[in-house]
Amino acid sequence: MFLKTHRIFKDGKQHIYYSLCESLRVSGKRVLQRRVLHLGELNTTQLERWQRTIEVVEEDGRRHQMRLFTDRHGEPRAAAAPEDVAEVLLSSLVVRRPRQFGACWVGCKLWEELDFGEFWQQALGEEVGAVAWEKVVELLVVNRLIAPRSELSIHEKWFPQTAMSALLDSDERVAEKDRLYRALDRIVGHKQALEEHLADRWKDLFGASFDVLLYDLTSTYFEGEAEEVDKAQRGYSRDHRPDCKQIIIALVVTPEGFPLSYEVFAGNRADVTTLEEMLEAVEAQTRSCPPGVGL
Repeated sequence: MFLKTHRIFKDGKQHIYYSLCESLRVSGKRVLQRRVLHLGELNTTQLERWQRTIEVVEEDGRRHQMRLFTDRHGEPRAAAAPEDVAEVLLSSLVVRRPRQFGACWVGCKLWEELDFGEFWQQALGEEVGAVAWEKVVELLVVNRLIAPRSELSIHEKWFPQTAMSALLDSDERVAEKDRLYRALDRIVGHKQALEEHLADRWKDLFGASFDVLLYDLTSTYFEGEAEEVDKAQRGYSRDHRPDCKQIIIALVVTPEGFPLSYEVFAGNRADVTTLEEMLEAVEAQTRSCPPGVGL
């Protein structure tokens, strides 16, 4: 990887553009240069920052930046002071425990934009636990956004393969199997408050209006008898599994696709009988929404 300069003369003046490139060996003697990122024109400060792209941690714990790129306007590499250059022995590099970071980071940023941290801290802050329950909920939400899996799969496979422990500033206890299941039990009681909070955020972030709403139904079935689930019943199966018990899920969204409310019905409930009940629920939510938010 290296910084490459591009000189262009325009209107009697020289312009210098930079790009981040990498060398790719396509055969024994042939090497191609691939542009990774076009940086454009850089001022002195920006160029210095791009050149100093390695953070070095000394034995005494001190941290400072060192140069990865030492070329500067065609100057030889030897022009850089020896103490200002970090040498890397490629033969000594070993990849250990690679973890997914990018998608998890984006998921956590979306969590922040929706003010979920503050919402769940207020809702669950008084709940006793070895790990803050809002962190457990955040882990579940980010997983649903990136790679939806069961709570058992999150505990055994997904969490150890991601950087969520660093992003949540927590250890593996945040992903304990029983803790994930208990978090679901704790959040279900805050359904109405969560829907009102989301409606408020949709309006602030995207200027969403709620004059027109869309309503649809889907279903999900259970493997097994599901004897402890009262609403699990046999009915018309959209999944072509009439042999399995199911539940019906009703969802209300805006035309842009922002979810506003949901309800779970018995699996043998006729679709046409659910509409009136959902209308009443939406109207009730309208009356309880904060000022300026309507459904």
